[in-house]
Amino acid sequence: MFNSQAPAPEDLPSSGQLIRSTIAAAAAAAAILVTVVLPSEYGIDPTGAGSVLGLTEMGEIKTQLSEEAEADRRQSESGEAKPASGQPETQQDSFLIDRIFREMFVGTANAQEVRKDEMSVTLKPGEGTEIKLTMAAGAKVTYSWSANGGVVNFDMHGDGGGESTSYEKGRGAPGAEGVLEAAFNGKHGWFWRNRTDADVTVTLKTEGSYSDINKMM
Repeated sequence: MFNSQAPAPEDLPSSGQLIRSTIAAAAAAAAILVTVVLPSEYGIDPTGAGSVLGLTEMGEIKTQLSEEAEADRRQSESGEAKPASGQPETQQDSFLIDRIFREMFVGTANAQEVRKDEMSVTLKPGEGTEIKLTMAAGAKVTYSWSANGGVVNFDMHGDGGGESTSYEKGRGAPGAEGVLEAAFNGKHGWFWRNRTDADVTVTLKTEGSYSDINKMM
């Protein structure tokens, strides 16, 4: 049996040294927050370092895309909540019940269903659109989309059951491809905005585990 030798008292850090180390660590964390995190995530640049490093523009893009996607999502939900003119109320209620059932149960029950789709939408200058897949938590979809010769701003995100997340954002992108894995049960997909002065046609191809695909707006 071996006994380790206790360190000598003079080898241990003093209270003053520990306090100074804690203050130094806190100061470093604050400096990173102000010079890197705030500019790159929120477009807030109190020191000007973010502009020099090119981080402020990144944060402004993220903030702008999030605001646009949220505004369009609310507008879309507001439009869906209003019964169409002349549509019987009982039919509208039946549609809502069916939608709730599909979102709560169908997505989970058909999580292993594999399907393949392709959708295209043309955006005029300033227009935005959103395409969502109904997916169960953990489901995966291989995707690719292209702006067909143009560029668009985009936000790949998801929402459902009171949860929301953003997977990836970009500005002036001609297209993207990869694998989307649903973080929770709900709607997951893409929002695109055409900020150019010409029409842009976005073509989306998807293949994987999802129960439905819809153009939301």
